[in-house]
Amino acid sequence: MLGRPLSRAGRALIRRRHVFYVAGYDPQGAKGYYGLFRREWKRFLTLWPVKAELGELAIDSDDIAHWDVKAAGPNWEVETRYEFMRQEALIRSNLAQPIARQIGRSVRWMLDYLASGALLRIFRVSWRFGLVLVYFQALLMLWVGIAVVGAGLGALGSMHLFHLPGPVALFVGVAIGLAAFAALRPLAQRMFVIRINNHWPYLSEFARGNPSGFDRPIEACAQRLVARARAGEVDEIVVIGHSGGGVISPFVLTRALELDPDLGRHGPRIVLLTLGSIMPGVALHPAAVKMRAAIARLAVEPSIWWIDCQARKDVMNFWDFDPVAGVGVDIGSRRVNPLVWIVRYRDMIALERYRRVARNFFRAHFQFIMANDIRAPYDYFMLVCGPAAIADRQHGMNLWACFSENATYVAEASAPVAVRSRPSRMPVR
Repeated sequence: MLGRPLSRAGRALIRRRHVFYVAGYDPQGAKGYYGLFRREWKRFLTLWPVKAELGELAIDSDDIAHWDVKAAGPNWEVETRYEFMRQEALIRSNLAQPIARQIGRSVRWMLDYLASGALLRIFRVSWRFGLVLVYFQALLMLWVGIAVVGAGLGALGSMHLFHLPGPVALFVGVAIGLAAFAALRPLAQRMFVIRINNHWPYLSEFARGNPSGFDRPIEACAQRLVARARAGEVDEIVVIGHSGGGVISPFVLTRALELDPDLGRHGPRIVLLTLGSIMPGVALHPAAVKMRAAIARLAVEPSIWWIDCQARKDVMNFWDFDPVAGVGVDIGSRRVNPLVWIVRYRDMIALERYRRVARNFFRAHFQFIMANDIRAPYDYFMLVCGPAAIADRQHGMNLWACFSENATYVAEASAPVAVRSRPSRMPVR
């Protein structure tokens, strides 16, 4: 086993890292995310002059895929195993259900969020996220409404203009409504109306503790995490949850702690990194007892380093928000997690692209896992493939300041990124 290089201050750097990546509700799966990683990795290499080698995608099982990354600077070298928790079969199966069933589930979810007060709670703590949620709900209802109105107008027009008998006019109206619905479906897919409204009912049921298709990949990922920790062959294990993955990834850790209560107290340090998480939108429902129990468990676990990254320009996350007290979890002085990092996109993206990125909901949401145009305090690829330990940055770190122009690791940076670890302005009662 190769020795571990040291910084000037003598602190051991990361030589081997293991990442478990949990994506949001995205049917493109391992192949799509490998393609995204490969494209953004090339962009990263234009910003940082590091030697690099990206391995090919390997499908290990129905639940896990992986690729390997090697990166090296003048005085450091890191090997990263990047494991991807596969959910694409589940998501594609959900999206392949009859559209009438999908819409029915979505409408029940919308009514439940209204009746339970969950939507009001979301607006109280993050009006921007509430508007985004209502936006996608409204688009779904508009799509259905256009089809219904088209059917009604078609039937009335057939009777009054063409004097067709009632049953025939009704048939014509239904045909027109279905045709309008079908014609608008590609647009609804491109605007993510179907996917977003399909996702939330499943998330809500999962957060309440109902059996779910998410359970099997969570179990597989947790078992692999425990095995890697016990093997002691890596310096740091990072579980990353982006977007909807911010709902699922905490359960990978809580399940791993059930399998090994001493996880993180021996071997490598364990980090949970949630990026642009939509978890609060799930946890704010009064019935989401399973979700809030997982939050409470991790919030008091000193062996796990939980860092929640939030960005103001990403309207699809909860910005400047306390993920624990903000969802009504009160654990008092025992709390040690999470640390909130406020990520500034303006520091990361070139000015000519910044406004274009900020105007696109999903492009801004994905910036958390994409390469920078500018060297900045937050750099996803330096976090997951660089030599600085994520778990050492408990007070925030200007990652850019840790490296010289030629990517030499120079020292632990003293300039902090913007960090919050305080209750939300409007805690839920």
